Amino acid sequence: MTVLKRVGVVVLALVVVLLATIAVLSMTRGTPVHSVLVPGTGELPPAVGDSLYARTLELFAKTHLETGNRVEILRNGNETYPLLWRDLRSATRTITLQMYYAMPGALADTLAAILSERARAKVRVMVIFDAFGASPIEEKWVESLRSAGVNMRWLRPLHWYSLDKAGNRSHVRAVVVDGRTGYTGGFGIADKWQGNGLQQDQWRDTNARFEGPVVMQLQAAFMSAWAETTGELLTGELFFPRASFVPVGQATAGLLYTTPSIGSTDAERFLALSIASARKTLYITNSYFVPDDDFRRMLTDAAKRGVDVRILTAGDQTDVKTTTWAARARYEELLKGGVRIYEYQPVMVHAKTFVVDGIWGSVGTLNFDNRSLALNNESNLVMLDRDLGNTMTAMFLSDIDHSTEIKLETFAKRPFTERVMEWGANLLSRLL
Repeated sequence: MTVLKRVGVVVLALVVVLLATIAVLSMTRGTPVHSVLVPGTGELPPAVGDSLYARTLELFAKTHLETGNRVEILRNGNETYPLLWRDLRSATRTITLQMYYAMPGALADTLAAILSERARAKVRVMVIFDAFGASPIEEKWVESLRSAGVNMRWLRPLHWYSLDKAGNRSHVRAVVVDGRTGYTGGFGIADKWQGNGLQQDQWRDTNARFEGPVVMQLQAAFMSAWAETTGELLTGELFFPRASFVPVGQATAGLLYTTPSIGSTDAERFLALSIASARKTLYITNSYFVPDDDFRRMLTDAAKRGVDVRILTAGDQTDVKTTTWAARARYEELLKGGVRIYEYQPVMVHAKTFVVDGIWGSVGTLNFDNRSLALNNESNLVMLDRDLGNTMTAMFLSDIDHSTEIKLETFAKRPFTERVMEWGANLLSRLL
């Protein structure tokens, strides 16, 4: 081999290594916020009940809080799908639906029948599925929708020339009917979301149905994805009816719609500020609970200043064992710091909620892991409302009755083999 060829091989190898390094760094990027401070005072940030909290939260997380909303917190499929089917069947003008996860089954068939019937009735029906999360759905199912007049699109299809987007999924759940009624939460289009979240082969989840001005924020999130898939940014009275901005209830609410970015993210700032502003209670339910070093410190700091911090997450019933092992790798530090941890026992818990001081709550798709905080699009309904806070607190405590509390003295005696699995999973935590 000539000197020139050798130089060429070396250069090519260096380029491959460089590109691979860039790809790995992109796929594993994290978030930088490690604390929330009020400089020069030594004081805590404003509590969630302080009007300054709401104003700064809007600025930090780009989440506009509006009054005049009516919100229903829905536990599991048996409280969600009957209302969702009813609302979809009642549509007279538009249905916009974005979903991360879908697979063949009774739920998918029911949805297809309703959407097809409404499309044939001249309702404008627009559907977006994430190309990775909804990949199990069959092509003939999609074609049946399209043949009925449904405008169905795939978001971020997986191609060799779009590998730079492969790790950035849209985890959003968004349904808007006639621009007046919205849904988000952890639900998907798969039969495991049916039922009461207590029986075998079911998932425990929490969703929200809402009316009022906040629905327009969810519609705008959908239109953002529609613009990405089609190049069309749709607006006007058809999708954003003036009547939808009229107050219909008393709840103050907003939509946290997060997208990937370089450095600090809206999702990270939202979560950090919520934890730092807790004064009495912080109850978190999250299926994929893998907080990084900084968030673990924030949680233990809250516990040390007297906040009742409790975490409810998936245990042995999880659908992703690696995530549970990575979560358990963090338990000892959190338990020693005063955080109480519970694992849901009957089935897989898939909910992503929290409630702070019985007044500030969140229901949606945001997991407590690096993927949700740094890499994915997410949608959460956030609420500043005492009645809704009480509802969410009662729901959390009810779920605790079906859970096992992890005690430090017992957990510290777990087998060496489990520690090895936790160690290995922890190495992958930036990808989970």
